[in-house]
Amino acid sequence: MDNAVALVQAYLQVNGYFTVTEYPVLEAARHGIETATDLDVLAYRFPGAGRLLPAKTGGPERWMTTIDPALGCPADQVDMMIGEVKEGRAELNRAARDPQVLRAVLVSFGCCAEQHVAPVVERLLRNGVASLPSGHQVRLAAFGSTVEAGSHGYHAMELGHVVKFLQQYLRDYWDVLRHAQFKHPAFGFLMTLEKAARGGNR
Repeated sequence: MDNAVALVQAYLQVNGYFTVTEYPVLEAARHGIETATDLDVLAYRFPGAGRLLPAKTGGPERWMTTIDPALGCPADQVDMMIGEVKEGRAELNRAARDPQVLRAVLVSFGCCAEQHVAPVVERLLRNGVASLPSGHQVRLAAFGSTVEAGSHGYHAMELGHVVKFLQQYLRDYWDVLRHAQFKHPAFGFLMTLEKAARGGNR
């Protein structure tokens, strides 16, 4: 997995999203099936998502929930995000704006029936966000090292903000997280950095 994609995946998971990275979109070509593109990240969040820390001995349970306001996720609506991740400028590539690609993703994940998907994709490309017949929200997002000022027609976020948010999350919940071993490449590396910075002051 690309390092930048791994950072964004960790960030979205901390914010309560289920994620799929580098998702291949297939198409029927003239000489067989081909990969049209790989989408960097698809994310899905239910309202009220968070991490529950159960009490094994009957003591008080702990609810670990952190939602970054900059992410703009709705409080009372299922949110699906189709995201591109760049190490340079945050922007959507041509494939992420391809109506056929977006149709395939929404139908494949069961978010929208095939007979309803065309107008949803049209609104998504026009506004960067659309409501599905199910009541769910779907939106386009781009992550990168820089974000140009002005309207983009999609949600744009700097990777620097992503890193700072993850570091603050580690500090806020260090008393819990320091006991865990994380296999995720980005989050695990940030854990190692935090342990090294703290030294004996754990």
